[in-house]
Amino acid sequence: MTQITVVIGDRLGKGQKVGAGVALAQGRAVVIPGVAADMKLGDVMKAENAQLGISFCGSGGAGAITAQTKYGYKAKYGMRSVEEGITAIEEGYTVLGFGFMDKEELGQRLVQAYQKKYGI
Repeated sequence: MTQITVVIGDRLGKGQKVGAGVALAQGRAVVIPGVAADMKLGDVMKAENAQLGISFCGSGGAGAITAQTKYGYKAKYGMRSVEEGITAIEEGYTVLGFGFMDKEELGQRLVQAYQKKYGI
């Protein structure tokens, strides 16, 4: 099985719970350390050759928009639920922007949705 790499950037330097959920689904989580980590999402995704990026901030958009603008990743942002993230993956988005949602379930279910969509 190919392992999916997911980069997580949180405006407040969090993301560890989402990372644990990614690991539960057999993915590899790269949690960017420090405040304003969401703004480094695209850079770290490119460096890690990641399949998915998750950005967290108040609006759920800044890091995702930056990754899209700088590297051309297909981004959807302003999301507030796990289901919205799953739908975004089904629609082919690779950068997902959420309001603050550092939950294990989010990481696990997003990786599972990616695995299902791409037959991994």
